[in-house]
Amino acid sequence: MTDTTERADTSDRADELAARYPALHAPQYWNWGHYDARFSTVLPPDALVTNIHLVGFADGEVVLCRDDRDHWFLPGGTRERNESVDACLERELREEAGARLLGEAGWLGAHRCRTEDPVPYRPWQPHPEKAWLWGWGEVVLDSSPTNPADGEQVVEVRPVPVAEAQRLLLTGHDAWWGELIGLAVELRQRAGLG
Repeated sequence: MTDTTERADTSDRADELAARYPALHAPQYWNWGHYDARFSTVLPPDALVTNIHLVGFADGEVVLCRDDRDHWFLPGGTRERNESVDACLERELREEAGARLLGEAGWLGAHRCRTEDPVPYRPWQPHPEKAWLWGWGEVVLDSSPTNPADGEQVVEVRPVPVAEAQRLLLTGHDAWWGELIGLAVELRQRAGLG
């Protein structure tokens, strides 16, 4: 297959998924960080990735974390200086979910973000553009969250059925969260795991 054919196949697949998950792919504004954000299944360059999050599946259910503010979320977080994507994912799963990835993560895509802020969130991060990488993978919950002082204080980690995960994430979040879970379920099924 030629490089041009591969790019066309990738573009066709991205267009197909954008049509099926319109809220996920719609332009967004994330007020908390002053970000204009746009999701794409086309992966960004590694140098732009500042945050990594995972739709983790434990025995077919989605692993969610609840913090001390009663906020449900997917495990993941900010990449440290010189940290690889894989090392960040491993660390964040341990810190927030007490979880370990079984095998390789599959990548759903990323939100490419551009901020109005004059300085980056952390000095080593790309600015004003960066990317939040979203993945899926099989995990095992084999310890407790480590709850570092500078992170969310997780009070509960629970694997829940897909529909419940979508419901819990939609409480206080935008509609695209439910579609993000749906995309993870679809790609997991395509990989023969669902």
